[in-house]
Amino acid sequence: MLRYLIEKEFRQLKRNSFLPKLILVFPCMIMLVLPWAATLEIEDLRIALIDHDRSTTSERLTHRIEASRYFVLTGFPSTYRKGIELIEKDKADILLEIPRDFEKDIINGRDASALIAVNAVNGTKGGLGNVYLTQILQSQPSQSSVRYLFNPHLEYKVFMVPAMMTMVLVLLCGFLPALNVVGEKEAGTIEQINVTPVSRFTFILAKLLPYWLIGFIVLSLCMALAWAVYGLTPAGNLLNIYLAALVFIFVVSGLGLVISNYSATMQQAMFVMWFCMLIFILMSGLFTPISSMPEWAQVITYANPLRHFMEVMRMVYLKGSGLTDILPQLGILSAFAVTFYGWAIISYKKQQ
Repeated sequence: MLRYLIEKEFRQLKRNSFLPKLILVFPCMIMLVLPWAATLEIEDLRIALIDHDRSTTSERLTHRIEASRYFVLTGFPSTYRKGIELIEKDKADILLEIPRDFEKDIINGRDASALIAVNAVNGTKGGLGNVYLTQILQSQPSQSSVRYLFNPHLEYKVFMVPAMMTMVLVLLCGFLPALNVVGEKEAGTIEQINVTPVSRFTFILAKLLPYWLIGFIVLSLCMALAWAVYGLTPAGNLLNIYLAALVFIFVVSGLGLVISNYSATMQQAMFVMWFCMLIFILMSGLFTPISSMPEWAQVITYANPLRHFMEVMRMVYLKGSGLTDILPQLGILSAFAVTFYGWAIISYKKQQ
């Protein structure tokens, strides 16, 4: 009976001419567009510079700013007031004022100060611009060596690409099951299954298995695009990624079936699933580091399965973590999988 139900699910997927296109086009759009657009890296910040010192040191500092890919010199106002006017007219994002005796203070071993005025309407842009410029200023009196681990070139795409793969799995393997049972309710085919001796356990399992296959196909496609487009390959064992994906697909598919069981229409299932996915994505550490969230929010993120799978993806892809390193996340995801699968079985009621 299980084999018959699985074949039925695959026949339904095959009859849907839109689904194969969605499986191919959707991951490509996510992997090729979002890593370039979803970035917190700020470049080409417009900076106005006031040099009262006119020394060799201040000139060297100016050249360092010009050579940086983060800044574009847009003007050399003569006074602070004129520099602020450039910011107010949106002709500059940052104003740097180098005072007199700047070089003299450095040579005599005293702390040399400079004024940085930042347009903070966009807080992220202003904060990062201030950090970039401060690093350049602090490199003047002494030289230091910094080594960046796991992402040596500080490319934001390297950080985002593994997370985008989790997004694809959530949206495909979560939304499609959420529309499955409720779609059969609207079509009336669910009544034919209700009169058969098929157990709820077998019925729900047959609903989940096809999405495992879809999830593995989509994940493999995403990893191939990450290698072909960004040159990014897993630093760890590829089998660890597939093992974590095996459990995670079970989690999101089970959640989708739970929502489908409680929904009366496809629109209702879609809205509820979208609400859940939106909360999961925002609380997963995709854009905002979890360590930067308030303590109460950090506690809530432990109840978010997307957080744990995203940690696994970044650990294996970037740090080369092994199976023992990701066991805590796998254990939590397994608990979610059992919970949602059991809930899906209980919530499915065969109507007579």
